[in-house]
Amino acid sequence: MLIQFNFKNFKSFRDDTTIDLSATKISEYSDRVISIGNEKILPAAAIFGPNAHGKSNVIEAFRFMHMYIINSLHFSEENEKRKSENEFTKPTPFLFDTKSKESVSSFEVFFIDSEEEGAKIYNYGFTVNKEGIDEEWLNYKANNSRGDYKRIFYRNNSNGIYDLTGISKILQENIKVSLGKETLIVSLGAALKISKLKHIRNWFIKNDFADFGCPAESFFLSQMIPPNFSDDITVQEKVIKYLSSFDPSIIGFNIEVLKIGTDDNNDRIKIDAIHKVIGSNKTTTIPFQNESSGTLKMFALYPMLQDVLENGGVLFVDELNARLHPLLVRTFLITFLNPEINKNHAQLIFTTHDTWQLNGNGLRRDEIWFTEKDTDGVSNLYSLADFMDEDGVKIRKDENYEKNYLLGKYGAIPSLKYFDMFMEE
Repeated sequence: MLIQFNFKNFKSFRDDTTIDLSATKISEYSDRVISIGNEKILPAAAIFGPNAHGKSNVIEAFRFMHMYIINSLHFSEENEKRKSENEFTKPTPFLFDTKSKESVSSFEVFFIDSEEEGAKIYNYGFTVNKEGIDEEWLNYKANNSRGDYKRIFYRNNSNGIYDLTGISKILQENIKVSLGKETLIVSLGAALKISKLKHIRNWFIKNDFADFGCPAESFFLSQMIPPNFSDDITVQEKVIKYLSSFDPSIIGFNIEVLKIGTDDNNDRIKIDAIHKVIGSNKTTTIPFQNESSGTLKMFALYPMLQDVLENGGVLFVDELNARLHPLLVRTFLITFLNPEINKNHAQLIFTTHDTWQLNGNGLRRDEIWFTEKDTDGVSNLYSLADFMDEDGVKIRKDENYEKNYLLGKYGAIPSLKYFDMFMEE
C-alpha cells in the first residue's frame, strides 16, 4: 500500500509537496483504516480545489514517476528505432522562476508490502532534469523495526557516487556496465532479474490511471474491455451486475468479434447492449457506444477497478465526478472504503469538483485534500486534518465541510469575477 508520495518542482508545484495516506489519530470511521504491521493506512484520498490550481498535477506527478520507471530501460538503448519509440521523458519543472526552471524535479514514495509478503516498508525515489537522472535511492526496513532504513543502493551522478551495498557484487558490475544516465537502476535491475529491484518495479506496475479531463484519453479508455469479456459469459454477467447498480435497463450483451486481416491482435469487438421491450417478453439491442456517457465511463472504469481490487494497487482518477451523479461517485468510493469488498487493500486517489462528497458519512478529515495556487502561480497541497482556522484551531469532525468549504473557510476556492467583457460600453 502507498503510505506517502513526495514530489518537488513539477509543473505548478515548485516546493516540497506531500500527499500522506497514513491515518492520523482522529476518531471518525476508524473501521476503514487498514492496519499492516505497525502502520495504519487510508484506502482513499480526495483532492478538491479550483480549476487550474494543481489538482491534476498531483496525479500527473505520480504518473510521471510511474511512466519513467516503466520506460527508462530503453532511454539509452543503442538501437535507434527502439530508442525513438521510447524517447527520454523530460520532466516539466516549475517554469515561472529561473532557478526552478533549471533545477531537478524529485519524486519519492514510501510503500508497504502486505502481511503475507513480510510488511516491509520501502523508500524509493529519484531526481531528474533535462539531462537525465541526477540522484536515485532505495531503502527498506522491517515493519517492526524501530531503527533507521537500510540502504539497498544510492546513486549520485553529479558526484560520481554509486553505492550498491544491498546488491550482490556480481550484479553490481552488470549494473555499472549497462547503466545509462537516463536509465533508472530499478528499471535496469528489474530487467536483470534482481529480485529486490524487480519487486519495486512490479509495485508500480500494479497501479493504474484514468484521466477523464483529457478527451483523447477518455476515448482510449472507452475502447478498453475487461479481460476475457468477449468469450467468457461469467465476465459479462459480472459487468451486467456492476452496471445494473445504477442502470438496470441493460440486461445483457451481444458481442461480435470482427476479424481484420490475419493477425488476431488486430481484431475488433462490436458490442450491442440488450434491453427489454416494454410490455412484452421481447428484447432489443442498441450499439453500446450509444449508451449514456455516464454508462460508458463506468464501463471504462471497470477493468481498472477489477484489477486494483484483485492486486491491491492504487487507482488514480482525474475528474472522477465528470458525467457521474454524486451518489454514483459515492458508490464507487465506498468500494474502496468497505473492507468486506476491498479485501486486498486497494487504494483510490482522485480529483473532483463534487463538493457533495464533503458531506457527512463520507470522507475522514485526513482523506480530504485541497490544492490552492498563490499569486506567483505556485500550487500548494494540504489536508483538512492539518488545516487550522485563523485562530489556530483545527477543524472539528462535526463541522459541515461542504458548506464551510464553499464559504471559503478552508481556502482552495476560485476567485471569480463576472464576465463583464460582454457588457456593452
